[in-house]
Amino acid sequence: MDFSSSFDSILFDLDDTLYPANVGIAAACKKNIEDFLVEKCGFSEIQASTLRVELFKTYGSTLAGLRVLGYNIDADDYHSFVHGRLPYDLIKPDLQLRNLLRSISQRKIIFTNSDKNHAIKVLDRLGLSDCFEKIICFETMNPNLSKSSRPDEFPVVLKPSTDAMKIALAVADVDPRRTLFLDDSVRNVAAGKAVGLRTVLVGKSVKTKEADYALETVNNLAQVIPEIWVSGTEGGDQRISRTRSEIDSILATTAVGA
Repeated sequence: MDFSSSFDSILFDLDDTLYPANVGIAAACKKNIEDFLVEKCGFSEIQASTLRVELFKTYGSTLAGLRVLGYNIDADDYHSFVHGRLPYDLIKPDLQLRNLLRSISQRKIIFTNSDKNHAIKVLDRLGLSDCFEKIICFETMNPNLSKSSRPDEFPVVLKPSTDAMKIALAVADVDPRRTLFLDDSVRNVAAGKAVGLRTVLVGKSVKTKEADYALETVNNLAQVIPEIWVSGTEGGDQRISRTRSEIDSILATTAVGA
């Protein structure tokens, strides 16, 4: 791009970023993970609840932790169990967000730890399937996992690991200094900042040390980061790259659904 904005690209996390965390998907996913630990791995219900939390804290996901511990869990089987029975009908189309995204001329890319089938379903439910250039997901970061002969042969790679962030930058082919990264996880935002991305913490009103911006909801993007729609000039001054009425329209659309 030319000098149309401070940013050339925007990386969006998916779950709890493009839709609110209280929709019910996260709670259902946690329940499914615990059911998996009980039904497929033989843990008690009490053990499953504790183990899910500890594996997530230590390894970034339950799947990653189980494989490190020696459980030969097939990723497709895991995702089918954990995501396949989610109540996707709880996610409603978001025309407000769709209009906001379509007003952004920069490259827009999904960057999620989830599997591709889940990402496609979520975007379809939100009505955003055609708003993103590509999806960087579990399969992108773990292309050789299905070829492994033992659980520890290929460690699972996920945000917030540095490897995951570097893979995303390479696959997206972006300059981190001119790329916004939106995520609801403080750890993921910190990982993004560590590789040079401009970071946005979603779901919070106060920034963390590693977040350049904070958004209570992604729909507030135009109010909090108008630089997306602002042009810079060689003299250092800035001008609005769209007419004032267009920017006002974006803000008005956002306010309607707030």
